[in-house]
Amino acid sequence: MSSLIPSEERPPSTPGSAETGEGLLMNGDKPTGVSLKRDVGLIGGIAIIVGTMIGSGIFASPRGLLEASGSSGMALIIWAICGVLAVCGAMAYAELGTMIPTSGGEYTYIREAFGSLPAFLYAWTACIVIKPSQLAIICLIFGEYIVTPFFPDCTMRSDIQHIIKLLAAFAIAVITVVNCLSVKLAARVQVFFTAAKLLALALIIITGIVRLCQGYTTELDGANSFTGTATVGEIGLIGQAFYNGLWAYDGWNNLNYISEEVHNPNKNIPRAIGIGIPLVTIVYLLTNIAYFAVLSKEEIIEGGAVAVLFANKMFGVMAWIIPVFVACSTFGAANGSALSSGRVFYAASRNGELPKFMAMIHNSRFTPVPGLIVQHLASFIAWLMLIPESSSFSTLIDYFTFASWVFYGATIAGLLYMRFSKPNAERPFRVFLVFPVIIILAALYLIIAPFSQNPLPSFFCLLFIFFGVPVYFIFIYYDLSPKWLDNGIARFTFWLQKFGDISYPESAEDIVIG
Repeated sequence: MSSLIPSEERPPSTPGSAETGEGLLMNGDKPTGVSLKRDVGLIGGIAIIVGTMIGSGIFASPRGLLEASGSSGMALIIWAICGVLAVCGAMAYAELGTMIPTSGGEYTYIREAFGSLPAFLYAWTACIVIKPSQLAIICLIFGEYIVTPFFPDCTMRSDIQHIIKLLAAFAIAVITVVNCLSVKLAARVQVFFTAAKLLALALIIITGIVRLCQGYTTELDGANSFTGTATVGEIGLIGQAFYNGLWAYDGWNNLNYISEEVHNPNKNIPRAIGIGIPLVTIVYLLTNIAYFAVLSKEEIIEGGAVAVLFANKMFGVMAWIIPVFVACSTFGAANGSALSSGRVFYAASRNGELPKFMAMIHNSRFTPVPGLIVQHLASFIAWLMLIPESSSFSTLIDYFTFASWVFYGATIAGLLYMRFSKPNAERPFRVFLVFPVIIILAALYLIIAPFSQNPLPSFFCLLFIFFGVPVYFIFIYYDLSPKWLDNGIARFTFWLQKFGDISYPESAEDIVIG
């Protein structure tokens, strides 16, 4: 057991002393009868999937995807393939989520399949870098689109950048409060912003259809739509196009992070996936067709945010309405991301691979408050330090999509492994094997392809992941953390319990797999 967890076996120097920080837990390590509540139904589950998938990506990724793919026709094909990959991955995750109905997503599934070390590497990477930085990026895009209607041509000015960052920090703080107050409240917020973003996309799609009916089909006309397409040999460019597309689809797995809070998960998780992801795929394809009906390939590649270009060209003085709707979209995506990813902290700390206080939940609101707060503090650090002004959207996509697909592939490999190692496990939902095989092949391609075009981001991601190995053996396996760290965590845990009205949940029932 990790020394990140105050050990009951170590006698305190002074029982109940705040100086040592041990023996201070108001309820010890015993459960107190509180647990996460199943407040998320089918509609809430669909809203979480749609809300987290439709975020900044559909408004920011088209430019990079088109530039890498080379033509509008190939871009649309890649958008469709990304949707198929999302469905395949989510259906595989539905089997895992109904077989292992505990929160934590990839962390929980990798741990069940391969053990503690690989699971810790995921938790290490996701909790410190991927999830917090992803939330910070989305909130920065939220801030940018809030500012755009007021300063349409000045968003790169340093003073405007300060305003954007302050708005991003404000969004992070609001999302933290909402998710700490109530899962039900967070789900309701998600439903509202999902409706808002679908209205925004409907406005774009309807406008595009009208343009198509008026004969504006230059970018969609037969052979012309494939002029300039990247060749199969340009593996790096095609990989970059998929990175941009899959960034927009990211979130297809988020419902699995909160499976303990989904009502009737054996039915609602597969149903939410089967409805939510095809809906997103159709919306994305129609939105891109609308973009091509209004904007030329050159305008999209050379311009800025494609949604703003679209609005400026079509809506005149009402162009401000699209940036406002995009801001709603990104806020909803950030809320959904926070709602799901906070459960990674909860699951990993419950298993002793992160400080144990992150497994505590609020006694009356039944939310994992400490895990959420730590996640959002890490997001503030990402906001301050991990996103330098020189970083581009594409560079950030390179970092986070690479790391994500390393673990998506590992998770799906775990599903196949457990089909053979645990054949008698109860599986309320079984996915066709072709789906996980497709995802593993895609993951291998997405891991290898970047090394032929831009290897540094992928190399740094791998370096960080494997740096978690010595951290695991020092702090978890061999329990070599210094005494002052143990005492500090114990004191902090005590004060959280005393003043935060939080405690350890009921012990999760052991799930017998096979």
